Amino acid sequence: MLAAFLYLHIVLMVFWLGGDLGVFYSSRYVIDPALTPAARLTALRIMSGLDLGPKICLILFLPSGLTLISLDAHGGSLWGIHLLPWWLLVPLWIGALAWIRLMYADHHAPGKHPLVRRVDWLIRIAVIAGMAATGVYTLIAAAPFGVDTNPKWLGGKVLLYSLAIAAGLGIRRTLRPFGPAFGRVMAGTADGETEAIVTGSVNGCLPYVWAIWLSVLLAGLLGVAKPFANL
Repeated sequence: MLAAFLYLHIVLMVFWLGGDLGVFYSSRYVIDPALTPAARLTALRIMSGLDLGPKICLILFLPSGLTLISLDAHGGSLWGIHLLPWWLLVPLWIGALAWIRLMYADHHAPGKHPLVRRVDWLIRIAVIAGMAATGVYTLIAAAPFGVDTNPKWLGGKVLLYSLAIAAGLGIRRTLRPFGPAFGRVMAGTADGETEAIVTGSVNGCLPYVWAIWLSVLLAGLLGVAKPFANL
């Protein structure tokens, strides 16, 4: 069971990064004014379809990681954390699947479900706050949660996960002008200013995208290397 969830955790990281690379590559065609509106719309649809994968992976990264901790603790190995019994994991996974359902509804009909988007936003804020607090506590406490194996690497991984979610919210805010401007491109009424908005909103997301990539890569490295841990 532990090996299965470890494999799932690795697959989620791979698909997260791979999907994000596809989204980035597709976005170059979306903002290319030399292409026809139809070609740019096709690129946008490809980009949107690819973006669904990383969004799912981001959500499942949390319950899969906590399941790994629970299984290791249950086996009496590694960290000795007994805060996550199996019966607590059940509502955690149900909550994650419900979160995916909310995200999916907003992804396929952006702007049509403002309440769904608001709830999804609040969930992400709550997860960021909870993970950031847990990560900082794990980093500064001598024996966080009673663990004496120096799990500083785990605190760093948790903080990087919260950073990735925060960067995703930054992308959402940056892309707000994109929809109306791209609508004018599709209507054939776009001018130079409109194209600048389209390009600026997409390129303005790049620092957040790089932050996500770096966070996921470093989190994976910490999970494998477990630096300074007394295992």
